[in-house]
Amino acid sequence: MITEAPTPPVIAPVSVAYRRYALTVLLIIYILNFLDRQIVSILAEPIKNELHLADWQLGVMTGLAFALFYTILGIPIARFAETGDRPRIIAVAAGLWSIFTVACGFAQNFVQLVLCRIGVGIGEAGCTPPAHSLITDYTPKEKRASALAFYSLGIPLGGLLGLALGGLIADAYGWRTAFLFAGAPGVLMALIAWTTLKEPRRQMHGDLAALKAARPDFKTAMAEIRGKRTFWLIAFAAAIKAFIGYGAAAFLAPFFFRNHAAELTVIAGDFGLGLTGFLGVALGVVLGLTGALGTWMGGQLADKYGARDLRAYVAIPAVSTFLGIPFYIAGLMADSAVFALIMFAFPPVLNTLWYGPGFAAVQGLVRPQTRATASAVLLFIINLLGLGLGPLGVGAVSDFLSGPMGLGSAEGVRWSLMIFIQFGALASALFWMARSSIRQEMVS
Repeated sequence: MITEAPTPPVIAPVSVAYRRYALTVLLIIYILNFLDRQIVSILAEPIKNELHLADWQLGVMTGLAFALFYTILGIPIARFAETGDRPRIIAVAAGLWSIFTVACGFAQNFVQLVLCRIGVGIGEAGCTPPAHSLITDYTPKEKRASALAFYSLGIPLGGLLGLALGGLIADAYGWRTAFLFAGAPGVLMALIAWTTLKEPRRQMHGDLAALKAARPDFKTAMAEIRGKRTFWLIAFAAAIKAFIGYGAAAFLAPFFFRNHAAELTVIAGDFGLGLTGFLGVALGVVLGLTGALGTWMGGQLADKYGARDLRAYVAIPAVSTFLGIPFYIAGLMADSAVFALIMFAFPPVLNTLWYGPGFAAVQGLVRPQTRATASAVLLFIINLLGLGLGPLGVGAVSDFLSGPMGLGSAEGVRWSLMIFIQFGALASALFWMARSSIRQEMVS
């Protein structure tokens, strides 16, 4: 049984103009969040060559080392965010992960680099759960999916900038300098968040005690979340998508380096660029811009069709996830680098449609005083399974296929990615299954 908490005081809405400003600031912070998280993907091959790493070590560096601390700390930070000052939590987090990103540029060996990536994970744990809760307070229910989708644009746009800028700076100045450029802007945005973002709770004065009294304890909050079948179906569907997505993101650049280097070198020379710089820009545009389009479309579609039928929040990602699989396969099997890049442009549109409807559904499945916790539990599952095991899994299977199976590094990474892409069908099925319970379980 879920213990009924006292009714929380009503938080006054912010103006439309301020909401737009706040969403823009949060978007920029989230872009930097993913830029700092994903830049290591385009730098993986130069780092591997200089530090003499195996693919499984690249998987640990890009995924597991970050994800363990990101996921573990996300829930206690979210619990604090249920009654704490969310803009200042976000500001401190942004400053912390930015400093550790800069520190990555000074790492001299695998252990030092892993420790710096752990620091990045610790900082980034304080960003999204309080941001989701804050955006939900800023935004009317009927615009919630598009607002959360707008914030989620930070994922593809941050990935775009991480790949493009990381590759160009690495070509010109080396991979270490790329980390320095990536980390510096976050310190400025931390100051802007601290000084300009409003915490609606600050206006409540005497009602703050009522807010804290209304917050359910962790056991009660988890009981509420545990009783939502829809939440768990969305969470594990999203985790499988993240497992595929982070694994592919970590090894798409190595895939092109190992399978299409000669063709890409010629094309890069025509543009006056080095191979790393050109590939970073190409992957950034192909994956980032298309991912941004899909993210925006998902929010718009969810607000439009979810108002008529709540099942749209999970039907949209179910269908789009399944449709993305054939394009991945075509890209991996292509003989031409250009054709492969074209094929890889389609899955990001389809695979990012879930952000707006998925995050909005989770926020609506629980009471307002449990929203940050629900977001943190969702991200715990997504990132522990997806980010933590996706790159490591792809790297480990690639090593096995390359060495013991005798395929070589080029075919090893190709077939490792091919194996993991097939799990998208399971994610699609889980989203579809959530259609049967979401209308009964939505509460806010």
